[in-house]
Amino acid sequence: MAAAAAVIRPMRLAALTRTRSSVFQTAYNPTSARTGAKYLRARLRGPSMVKYYTPEANIAQLIRQWPELEMINLAEDERLQDVEDKKKRGKGAPKKAKEKGDSRRASRRR
Repeated sequence: MAAAAAVIRPMRLAALTRTRSSVFQTAYNPTSARTGAKYLRARLRGPSMVKYYTPEANIAQLIRQWPELEMINLAEDERLQDVEDKKKRGKGAPKKAKEKGDSRRASRRR
């Protein structure tokens, strides 16, 4: 009798697994397919990482926030000076077309 009770049919084990997954609210995965459930259940890391790193100081934002301090953004001034110098040498960005017919693309198609 003890030997007969020790043999459990696979169908009964599958039913037990299905019931266990519904009771404990886990995914029923009889084929052991890779679902990524472990990572989807895990706590999100983003919010704690955002809290850990201090926000970067944005100089342009500070200048806009307090114009009475008359602060100067040196990096932006240097960039604008470089753009101006390139334009003087003819190396700057092309002028934007005022109308659709003025663009280089339209003249190339004709």
